Amino acid sequence: MTIIIAGTVRVPPENAQALVPHMERQLAASRAEDGCITYSYGFDVEDPGLIRVFEVWRDQAAVDAHFKAPHMPVWRAAGAELGVFDRRLSLYEVASERAL
Repeated sequence: MTIIIAGTVRVPPENAQALVPHMERQLAASRAEDGCITYSYGFDVEDPGLIRVFEVWRDQAAVDAHFKAPHMPVWRAAGAELGVFDRRLSLYEVASERAL
C-alpha cells in the first residue's frame, strides 16, 4: 500500500535561508532511499516561515527504514539548531490512485 506523508513545519523566517542547504542534503539522501517515490519541500509564498512537506513511499516498510536512515538524526539536529517548530505531518495509506 502506498504511503503519503504530507503537512507543514515552521522555521523562524530569519533562519529559512540557513536551513536550505540542510534541506537539499535531506532531499538528496531521502530520494536515494529504496522505496522513495517523491520527497519534496516548498516554502509557502505568503508565509516564508512555513515549509510544506510532501512525501510518497512505496510502503510502510520503506517509511520505517527512512526514519532509521543515518541522515535523519543529522537533519533533525540541523532543524533543532535553526529553530524548526510546529511540525504537523500526517501519514495517509493510499488504496488506489487515478489521474485527474
